Amino acid sequence: MTRTAAEIGRTEAGPRPLPDLVAQSTAVEPKLVDTVLDNGLRVIVAQRSTVPMVEFRLHIPFAGERQEHAAQAELLSATLLAGTAKRTMVELDSDLARVGAALSVGVDPEHLSLSWSGLVDGLDLQLDVLADLLTAAAYPEQEVYRERERLVSSISLMRSQPGTIAREALQRHRYGDHPFTREVPTEEAAAAVTVEDVRELHRRAVLPRGSVLVVVGDVEPQQAVDRIAAVLAGWNSDGSAVEMPQLPDIAGGDLRLVDRPGAVQSQLRLSTQAVPRTDPRYVALQMANIAFGGFFSSRVVENLREDKGYTYSVHSMFEFTPGKATLILSGDTASEVTAPAVLEARYELGRMCLVPPTESEVDTVRRYLVGSLSIGVSSQAGLASNLAGLASVGLGADWLWAHPERLRQVTAEQIAEAAAEFFRPTAWTGVVVGDAATLESPLRALGGAVLS
Repeated sequence: MTRTAAEIGRTEAGPRPLPDLVAQSTAVEPKLVDTVLDNGLRVIVAQRSTVPMVEFRLHIPFAGERQEHAAQAELLSATLLAGTAKRTMVELDSDLARVGAALSVGVDPEHLSLSWSGLVDGLDLQLDVLADLLTAAAYPEQEVYRERERLVSSISLMRSQPGTIAREALQRHRYGDHPFTREVPTEEAAAAVTVEDVRELHRRAVLPRGSVLVVVGDVEPQQAVDRIAAVLAGWNSDGSAVEMPQLPDIAGGDLRLVDRPGAVQSQLRLSTQAVPRTDPRYVALQMANIAFGGFFSSRVVENLREDKGYTYSVHSMFEFTPGKATLILSGDTASEVTAPAVLEARYELGRMCLVPPTESEVDTVRRYLVGSLSIGVSSQAGLASNLAGLASVGLGADWLWAHPERLRQVTAEQIAEAAAEFFRPTAWTGVVVGDAATLESPLRALGGAVLS
């Protein structure tokens, strides 16, 4: 006979008492070396011997001021693995497959990123492949032009996606024509890229000085650093990898309505200036943000999704850039409830200032963040990604291991102060992407919205 969960949870005397929560454990700090090689490459190696594998994360600052940079960077990323001076693309794949490695390359306005994992027994081969790619990538003409065709044909599709439209609109609204906004290249720029453009970009921008390589796995850290230094000795340059120019601060103000004729859904994107992880107020603001919209039990989720049913998914998150940070609130709604959703979002912002998180909310948020961090660094892949993300904004492992205690020490009063400072509705701005014929009138009635 099968019993339901409700039946299992009850006895003849009433509901079964829930056991007390156990004390949260903290992730064990691994043996680690963090150093800078002679070529300027920062190398972080952490020993995590859970499985006989090794994880790699290489982040190269890869910003560019020129309008054509985004298109050239996309094609470099797409064809970096197409072969080298001594390995064809098939030989590269075969060498990596022999040690269980799968390498991926990605690019955004800030970084060129390589990530992969493989068997620790194949560490030397993986490092040799990495050195080969960094110093002798071939960019075969046929592959570059094939990828160029694919990129040109995919750009119009990317730009038709509601999420892409909303992201580009928010970026322009926040930062104008700053290079950080050029996440998707234009078709014209992509079609004009030549093989020599890609090769020249690699020579000019794929540089060790200022870049970060994170290695996590079943390795002895100092021995691994010595092997990396020897293998990558030929990757050098007098110049430094190009960092993103400083972003301007976001000023609060009106929402911008971006017309998407005939759309039955709207994309709501709100943003405000925050503080980076190095700021003393960061921990309190991080906890305030989780209470506001950072997890499923947050205020804005309970209001807009659970209570009102205006959206399936709404969340608030940090976006970090060198030296700065912002908060972004994102949600998609049906057109007919877009204005009410904006009203409720503004209401929850104001409520954070006037009715800060209770002790119960604070305790829940604290447990969530400490637990999430512990889970996030428990695997080789999670630890590698966390260390690489921190290193890309100038922080090290010490910050990571000290953070659980910072979360435990922050007070409800400090969280209330952060909420009052950063969640003022007038400090936020953003965009609403949708059918202007449907949205303009109700948004104007609310006030604080302009049609772009």
